Amino acid sequence: MSNQPATKYRPFPAVDLADRQWPGRTISSAPVWMSTDLRDGNQALFEPMNIERKMRMFSTLCEIGFKEIEVAFPSASQTEFDFVRQLIEGGHIPGDVTIEVLTAAREHLVRRTMESLKGARRAIVHVYNATSKPFRENVFGMSKAEVIDMAVSAVRLVKQLASEQPDTEWVLQYSPETFTATELDFALAVCDAVTAAWGATPRNKVILNLPTTVEIATPNVYADQIEWMHRHLARRDSVIISLHPHNDRGTAVAAAELGLMAGADRVEGCLFGNGERTGNVDLVTLALNMQTQGVASGLDFSDINAIARTTEYCTRLPIHPRHPYVGDLVFTAFSGSHQDAIKKGFAVQQPDALWNVPYLPIDPADVGRSYDSIIRINSQSGKGGVAYLLETGYGIVMPRRLQVEFSGEVQRHADSQGGEMSAADIWQLFSRTYLECDRPVRYVEHHLFEHGAAQGIRLAVEVDGVHQLLTGEGNGPIDAAVHALQGLGIAVQVRSYEERATSPSREAGNAQACALMELAHTGGGRECYGVGIDSNIVTASIKALISGINRLEVARGEAAEVRAA
Repeated sequence: MSNQPATKYRPFPAVDLADRQWPGRTISSAPVWMSTDLRDGNQALFEPMNIERKMRMFSTLCEIGFKEIEVAFPSASQTEFDFVRQLIEGGHIPGDVTIEVLTAAREHLVRRTMESLKGARRAIVHVYNATSKPFRENVFGMSKAEVIDMAVSAVRLVKQLASEQPDTEWVLQYSPETFTATELDFALAVCDAVTAAWGATPRNKVILNLPTTVEIATPNVYADQIEWMHRHLARRDSVIISLHPHNDRGTAVAAAELGLMAGADRVEGCLFGNGERTGNVDLVTLALNMQTQGVASGLDFSDINAIARTTEYCTRLPIHPRHPYVGDLVFTAFSGSHQDAIKKGFAVQQPDALWNVPYLPIDPADVGRSYDSIIRINSQSGKGGVAYLLETGYGIVMPRRLQVEFSGEVQRHADSQGGEMSAADIWQLFSRTYLECDRPVRYVEHHLFEHGAAQGIRLAVEVDGVHQLLTGEGNGPIDAAVHALQGLGIAVQVRSYEERATSPSREAGNAQACALMELAHTGGGRECYGVGIDSNIVTASIKALISGINRLEVARGEAAEVRAA
């Protein structure tokens, strides 16, 4: 039992809003989405993204459909400043996308921020200062009047500097940081002073971002605060109310949903909930929650695996296997009763009917996931231990998604053959499935050459028994081989790649290089793994590439036969 006195923590007081309306409302349309992956998400990383990773993340966010993206804190570092300049000067910002940058309400920071945006077509300048009593009294040593003056002075400076760059369309965003811990009447006073200083009108709206900088109360309290502000703001028709929930209590998604019911127009967050401390609101979960209720989000998560892999690459953070909608195991049932219910649900689900399959709140196909991994065996099912047997007996350490894929092959084999499978049986099946998969393309040999800064390859293969010599160039041997194989009309993307040394064992002999590659056809579709083993890692990688291509081609042919039938 804790020795801390019960009075150390006090519940946050309720908002005086007896006639609150939000509990009776539903979300019927999507908000304006704003991604802060490149700012709030980036500053929360062990190792912030470099320019290449930030650019890749920015492109992905644009492809998903975000029209407002907070890209940097330009006054924080030269790297942040340079990224904004590269976006603008390099012409990387689509015509329908607006970039946003953050600055504290301090003159030299505001000036540096406005300098970074020169030449932008349209830009949101996001100004903030903390407003709660602990910050006023303990951090800043300021009165309420001085805090308001800090915000208003910064807004006037932004307005002045914006007038000096008339070719840019300027939008002001103001955040009373620590809004949820600020007295509502004072938060209202600051926000109204800001909109007055900017001269907000229905045609020149100010974004008022009301963040749960730190979650300090239950989501219903946040909804009450948002509804109170929604009712009392001056110039409400000239304001966009934006939410920026953090996840300190683990309720950011709920807070965002209730905040939208309470009158908010916009949501800021990060893909998969990255962000300071426990994270920002998870925009993927929030958007797909709406989709399961029949509300179009306006964001494209139809290839969620590709988005997840890109996010993991850019942030260097793993996505939990039980993460809603996207985790590797969220569409996997190990329980026998779950398997039975899902099978029966699929048997009666009609393509044009409302989704109603037990245990699956969303159709996996809507996020680009296949049904192959839903019904699976595990080590408790009597056929399991596949990954353990391959690793201990043959030195093959499979990534989680390859475990998912191959255990489906094991289950199909076991179901058709009956009885138990030994370690040798599993190894033979693995070898046939991945290492001996040589149709339609069979690897013969390759030779690498340098071509300026590029890597070149001459790749000899047999296609249905006919010898062919292909050439390609890329930023490395794998990329060069991918380009070479395009000469056969085969266009693929490498979704993930790992290389490992197989552990020496009695059965497998000496250690060799093992390459494991996850591929998809360019343009999307299902993923397949390819595996290659060789004493040379480059050769193993090319074998893995061809193995994966052959498996993709076989899967495509099987799908065509099913459609024809």
